[in-house]
Amino acid sequence: ETPVELSVVFADDAMVQELNAQWRGKDRPTNVLSFPSKALQPGDVMPPVLGDIILAFQTVEHEALDEKKQFEDHVGHLVLHGLLHLLGYDHENAEDAELMENIETHILATLAIPDPYALIDEAS
Repeated sequence: ETPVELSVVFADDAMVQELNAQWRGKDRPTNVLSFPSKALQPGDVMPPVLGDIILAFQTVEHEALDEKKQFEDHVGHLVLHGLLHLLGYDHENAEDAELMENIETHILATLAIPDPYALIDEAS
């Protein structure tokens, strides 16, 4: 198999806010941004360089505390979430969101990370 490269960057909220404003028109930090090197659809052959995943450290830390999640588990979930975006998955509609969440929870379960969506529902 051909190796595939991607970068994972821990940035501060200010940098992520700037990127979010520039690329998504949303002038606020967000927990994770994904920048694919090439637009993919799920199942496409991956390019040698997949892209970049940018995590906003302070936002991720605050979310983990607020949602009573282990920081490492939350980071793992968000890296996986960003990776799925790089692979062409999205959550723009309910059907796509459900598919993406199901993939995430299945993969996270294999890593002994609790279902992050169940924890959000319980915290509400």
